[in-house]
Amino acid sequence: DGLIAFDTFRKGNFDIVLLDIMLPGKDGLTVCKELRRHGYTLPIMFLTARDETEQKVEGLLAGGDDYITKPFDMQELLARMQGVFRRQAWLATEDTLSGSYEWDGRKIDFKTFQATGPSGSFELTRKECMVVKYLVEREGQVVSRDQLLDAVWGYHIYPTNRTIDNFILRLRKIFEDDQKSPKY
Repeated sequence: DGLIAFDTFRKGNFDIVLLDIMLPGKDGLTVCKELRRHGYTLPIMFLTARDETEQKVEGLLAGGDDYITKPFDMQELLARMQGVFRRQAWLATEDTLSGSYEWDGRKIDFKTFQATGPSGSFELTRKECMVVKYLVEREGQVVSRDQLLDAVWGYHIYPTNRTIDNFILRLRKIFEDDQKSPKY
């Protein structure tokens, strides 16, 4: 039950959240969005029977860190959880970036996921923040979709290149003056 899950989460101390999308009371997408809106940054993985690409993209854009469809193999689930934790540790590093990055009146804070662009302030999802951090660390280099998939999601096959395109489109809405003629 999504209502019970949200209340239970707020009272406890957890390392990761596993959510089904089709929950009674409050669906998993709504729970995920509310957790992110309340500032929770721990990893969220969707485990669900909904396997359409659009649904996967919706889950990731809602703030999910991974999305696995039922039925699933327990070894795959555990491996994906390890990957999420590994990427979470990568996001927390400050080897090449301080806590924020600024350029041409735009700003992103990699610790709070807050971003400022020409049209105002926004809160990025963990994945959006990871995409930006990966690109900033490779400023001046060509970065392929596959490189982003591997670095941010940890595997080449899932999600699709369309997922990367959707993330880039959302980031352009935040950071570009003219999305149809992107500069960044």
